[in-house]
Amino acid sequence: MRWIVLAWFVMSAAYVFNRGTQRFRFWRQLSDHSTFLAPINIWCYLLSPIKARPYIESSWFPELEPLRAHWQTIREEALAVDASQKISAAPDFSDIGFNSFFKTGWRRFYLKWYDTPHPSAESLCPFTTKLLQGIPSVKAAMFAQLPPGASLVRHRDPYAGSVRYHLGLVTPADPKCYIDVDGQQYYWRDGEQVIFDETYIHYAKNDTNVSRIVLFCDIERPMRFRWAAAVNRFVSHTLMRAAMSPNAAGDRTGVLNRVFKYVYAIRRVGKKIKAWHRPTYYIVKWALFGSIIASAFYLI
Repeated sequence: MRWIVLAWFVMSAAYVFNRGTQRFRFWRQLSDHSTFLAPINIWCYLLSPIKARPYIESSWFPELEPLRAHWQTIREEALAVDASQKISAAPDFSDIGFNSFFKTGWRRFYLKWYDTPHPSAESLCPFTTKLLQGIPSVKAAMFAQLPPGASLVRHRDPYAGSVRYHLGLVTPADPKCYIDVDGQQYYWRDGEQVIFDETYIHYAKNDTNVSRIVLFCDIERPMRFRWAAAVNRFVSHTLMRAAMSPNAAGDRTGVLNRVFKYVYAIRRVGKKIKAWHRPTYYIVKWALFGSIIASAFYLI
């Protein structure tokens, strides 16, 4: 049994590594979270009717049309939140999913996270929150800001059970402010939407002097079968809800973020070792990874 599981893991990881035209170096991909979730993600790819492409036609999601139709009202609420400086980085290592993005200027204000609206969002953005709650396929949503000079590094998102939706609210409408998904660039425009597969390698830059704000949503990936959709919902609710991050006091914090600050303390030790002696850092890193994988293998 364990050899079957190991073979499935290796085949799944190899598929993820070779998916698309853009790739990480082998050792970078090996330690990426998308490798560890590959055995789950490959089922999402195989059981979805959506073709393997970086950008996805909006015709797959007609239920999202009310968002585009009301983009100006959504924009007004986003501007009000921005004016009160609520679109911000997470304090105290309370956002495991996006922690690394804050270092390069990215900011966010959560509206809902895997079906649960944030009380702070219901108070400050009642129209947008109510509109989102009326669209069951929208699993998570936020206002995401990319200020002038900010960027997002090349990365894959961990879980393939959703696809990513952006609706331009405040944009430079300039090719210098763009997202690149698997080597294909798109630049945002006010009132226009784009849907893409966030498990392809992607990154973003804003080389203009205008801040960019979009409505950022995770949309449930369509599945061919009802049972597959039910499994996807169960996994996403179990896995992703654990990463819930607050905007303010009174918002819920998922279990992963409650322990993240302690885990990150270990990460800081690793950074110190890396700065002191890189070979030692990589020996320790891969020894830990090897121990975890070996332990999991022999527990099967």
